[in-house]
Amino acid sequence: MNLQRLSVFGTDNIGVYIYTNNRYTIIPKGLDTVTKENIVQILGTELIEAEVSRSFLLGIFISGNDNGILLPKSTTDDEVKFLKDNLKDCRVEVLNSKVTALGNTILANDKAALIYPEFNDIEEKIIKETLGVEEVRRGKIAQMVTVGSVGVVTNKGGLVHVDTSENELKELEKLFGVKIDIGTVNFGSVFIRSGLVANDKGALVGSSTTGPEILRIQKALGE
Repeated sequence: MNLQRLSVFGTDNIGVYIYTNNRYTIIPKGLDTVTKENIVQILGTELIEAEVSRSFLLGIFISGNDNGILLPKSTTDDEVKFLKDNLKDCRVEVLNSKVTALGNTILANDKAALIYPEFNDIEEKIIKETLGVEEVRRGKIAQMVTVGSVGVVTNKGGLVHVDTSENELKELEKLFGVKIDIGTVNFGSVFIRSGLVANDKGALVGSSTTGPEILRIQKALGE
């Protein structure tokens, strides 16, 4: 698997700023040319420079997979239109929920989604329809309700919070249909998404991620 260390705006928390699936990577405006070239080389996607909720915190606000992208209700009309115009083969929907940090509260690949327990039935239905997944389940990971913040799952594998139990791992593997391992990023952080941006082709990790952490990530995401 292609993997590279990266920092964005001088921070290791790259997943706060970047969202990716297998077709598109949505990045904040203002990244330098070398950084953008590295992202394209590793993830093999088209780059889209955008804002959501007038913010650069794209990884926090956006959740999705290859079928669809979910945006928070705080997304402006212009931002929604821009993303719909540019993500041409990907459904783009606004989730009318009090929960706005969708990247932190939804963990998904193309098969399934694990979501924040406080989403209601209507929100769950919209998530399922937009992402085109077989199953949506409400739950926790290692007692954390912000399931999107403590895991990254692709169609090849996944990495989740280091305190996830064996039983939880088995349930997650059954749900997502891939092998899932535990680990950390950025020298011991359990908030996996903040330091890992990955799709089926490659992965970007925060620049303070250690060698042993990288080996674990590569193994978890299918080498």
